Amino acid sequence: MSPSSTTSPAVGAVRTALGVSGALALVIGLLILLWPGRTAQVAVGIIAVYVIIAGVVNIGIGLFWRSGWARIGYIVLGVLFIVAGIFSFTNLPAAAAWFGVFIGTLVGILWIIEGVVSLTTAGHGSKARAWTIFFAIVSIVAGVVLLFSPLLGAVTLFLLIGVSLVILGVFQIVRAIQFGKAV
Repeated sequence: MSPSSTTSPAVGAVRTALGVSGALALVIGLLILLWPGRTAQVAVGIIAVYVIIAGVVNIGIGLFWRSGWARIGYIVLGVLFIVAGIFSFTNLPAAAAWFGVFIGTLVGILWIIEGVVSLTTAGHGSKARAWTIFFAIVSIVAGVVLLFSPLLGAVTLFLLIGVSLVILGVFQIVRAIQFGKAV
């Protein structure tokens, strides 16, 4: 058996995986850029399906739990999950907007915390002290700006993800075409 015949199936599998993942990234990125509102609604719909399934699972756990507060807790949690999932489906645009505000607020808070934590490490004799302080200030300011407009920030981040997926998808497809030619 020649070496090329043993690597050929592996090269083909890698090329296929690169091509499929590149095409998927390209399609999702284009969907985000061309129909951001609808794509966000589809994403929230997928999350709502997951939440409803998680609710059914929690109710099942509660029903089969021996007894006590855990049993009641699982059942109540399951019911809340199901209600949240159904509520999301009743008005997907509002649920997508609320989810955007939630994500924007969460990222804003995390950026502020990251900036404060970076400031606490700036005094430890690091050679990159000026860069650390600069990063911390930018992180805190960006976090505060995001807190004042979390939905706009979330939309901007969503569109940046779309652009990134399109670029990465194209590169991945090119890699799939080129992969194995030099092997």
